[in-house]
Amino acid sequence: MRQPIERREFLKGSTAAAVGLALAPGRVLGANDRILAGFIGTGRQGQDNMKAFLKQQNVEVVAVCDVYEPNLKKGAAIAGERVLQLKDFRRLLDNKDINVAVISTPDHWHAYQTVAACQVGKDVYVEKPICVAVEEGRKMAQAARRYQRVVQVGTQQRSGVHFQKAVEVVRSGRLGKISVVRTWNYGNQSPEGIGNPPDSDPPPDLDWDLWLGPAPRVPFNPNRFGVYEGKYSHFRWFWDYAGGMMTDWGVHLLDIVQWAMEAEAPQVITASGGKFFLKDNRETPDTLQVTYEYPGGWVALYENRELNASPLNGKDYGILFHGTEATLFVDRRGYELVPEKRGRGAEAVDRTEPAAEKSSNPHLADHWKNFVECVRSRKKPASDIETGHRSTSTCLLGNIAYRSRRRIEWDGREEKIRNAPEARKYLTRDYRKPWKLQV
Repeated sequence: MRQPIERREFLKGSTAAAVGLALAPGRVLGANDRILAGFIGTGRQGQDNMKAFLKQQNVEVVAVCDVYEPNLKKGAAIAGERVLQLKDFRRLLDNKDINVAVISTPDHWHAYQTVAACQVGKDVYVEKPICVAVEEGRKMAQAARRYQRVVQVGTQQRSGVHFQKAVEVVRSGRLGKISVVRTWNYGNQSPEGIGNPPDSDPPPDLDWDLWLGPAPRVPFNPNRFGVYEGKYSHFRWFWDYAGGMMTDWGVHLLDIVQWAMEAEAPQVITASGGKFFLKDNRETPDTLQVTYEYPGGWVALYENRELNASPLNGKDYGILFHGTEATLFVDRRGYELVPEKRGRGAEAVDRTEPAAEKSSNPHLADHWKNFVECVRSRKKPASDIETGHRSTSTCLLGNIAYRSRRRIEWDGREEKIRNAPEARKYLTRDYRKPWKLQV
């Protein structure tokens, strides 16, 4: 097997030639053209994505890539015995047979790998949240447009039929004037949380330096890597790699909010919270409340708590649109419309007819169907990268308000913080050499 190529060689060699090809519009694939995919990151989410992809028509997994040998083997078992197994994603991107790159790596890798894939002429399916800094997301969107690539973000609820119906209800005016939209995630963990394992040598079957990539060089810690059987990786609780529940789950919820309300960005963001209860080594808060003020006179709220799972509206997570005429609740199981009442006591009267939709389609499978269709048609997918950037940015701004302890005034068009200069540093991130993000 060839040795891993260095980044400088990667850019000098075949990638440079491929960029020239990428500047031309993507070839429209016919129904009989086989889509060949390479999967970068074959942990739990990557495996789920692969299974959904393989249910599509006329597709094949050509290569799987993971820096952790056990996950690489699991991905290969799903893809089939002929699949190429790689540890360095640059080898996968160097493969000219591959049409599509699927990125299910930790969040801190999403931007670099997406931009690199676009530059070599590959369409991309990238997991949410798309990045850990606002500037990265903008560069991802720029790369998709510059190299004319189809880039789908893994916010699969946009392919949910009942979510689409709920958005139609909100936009129809049936709720009346909406002044507040509430989103939340509630849970109850033991005080030990994910524990406090000491730093140690990395496992022999893990390339820890390549896992870190552009993130700061730090000793291996089992929780920073965070791969445990039957769990989603704990990397999401460390600022170098992710943004906690605010970005991990908040992006699903606030994405639907902004879609339904036809909003691109908030204009004022405030946050409060902290790590008040959990005694583990995570860095992200266990308690968080974020308020977003939007143009047009309404606010959205995001709340996360890890010390009490008492539900809101009978649910441990979800979205509530509060209007003058009705309230709409939606989650992955369905939606419910509850009429508002006027007056008090015996004088209260219903103002709308109740409606409910409890059925739900397979969001992930349909999201992948949409992506594959768009790879062939060159149309924008359901969760286009620009939309994914806007939704992710909103969540990142919540974390910026929390970490800076400042009220953030946001210029959504220029993507700049108007006030609080001390908060602006969180809009970007430094890349560890030799990695550099450039479009």
